[in-house]
Amino acid sequence: MNLSVQLAPKNKKGLLLANPVMTASGTFGWGTENEHLFDIQRLGAIVCKGTTLKPREGNPQPRLAETPCGVLNAIGLQNIGVEAVIKEKASVWAGWRVPVIVNIVGESVEEYAQLAKKLDGVAGISGIEVNIGCPNIEAGGAEFGAHPDSAAVVTAAVRAATSLPVMVKLTPNTGDIVGVAKAVAGAGADAISLINTLKGIAIDISRRKPLLGNVSGGLSGPAIKPIALYMVYEAAGAVSVPVVGIGGIASASDALEFIMAGASAIQVGTANFTNPKAPLEVLEGIEEFMAKEGVKDIAELIGAGRGG
Repeated sequence: MNLSVQLAPKNKKGLLLANPVMTASGTFGWGTENEHLFDIQRLGAIVCKGTTLKPREGNPQPRLAETPCGVLNAIGLQNIGVEAVIKEKASVWAGWRVPVIVNIVGESVEEYAQLAKKLDGVAGISGIEVNIGCPNIEAGGAEFGAHPDSAAVVTAAVRAATSLPVMVKLTPNTGDIVGVAKAVAGAGADAISLINTLKGIAIDISRRKPLLGNVSGGLSGPAIKPIALYMVYEAAGAVSVPVVGIGGIASASDALEFIMAGASAIQVGTANFTNPKAPLEVLEGIEEFMAKEGVKDIAELIGAGRGG
């Protein structure tokens, strides 16, 4: 049974995963926090916390709010900064079998390029995931990923700064997900991942104020799965690069829906908070499904559920 997938077929270095199950940025820490819970080396890949040029303390508390079938988070990209990631984390990852992809976040095109350049050639880092769901301060706070043009500019800058495989993570907070997907693929992305969180708020009725310290946050979890699945379906039909599905995946059946919609791989996110072993259970469930259905290669399932 072959579960391996290649996420960067046009890149000289490639990004070969032993299986299609990845962890989503911000939900699995640096990977080291979960080593004692299960054999994380069995996973396809680990995507680490969003990483910025300088360390960030994040947003004021409270940062999390439970919602029906999901969670709102406003962590604010708390992280140790790229230099510490290189010195303290990459050396550990270099000894792992499972590839680690670093999620990068910038407030300007130049910051994205600087991050990519610093990570290039660092042992233990197998690829970069570019989070373009962050505000472009120079453009009045609009998300880089909200428009095809700005998304393409960031992608091209990162592509020029690194030889590592580049995967661009798309925001759902746009009216043109297909246009953005085409733009980043055309600008040099080896793969695209989607979706990031949806914008939302919660009100504390006792205080008569927004519940989150940052007012708004990102909605994730099972509540967003149908939206995520639709956007993955649309994007996969529009680009020729591999697509990675994210959004409300908590079981093997969830993952298989995304794969059949056209995703070559998937990321398990919010489910990690309620069940730290969720990624392993998703993988084992996919293996069981393939064995039961007589599927010998995961490639047979990618896009199998598309109409036409």
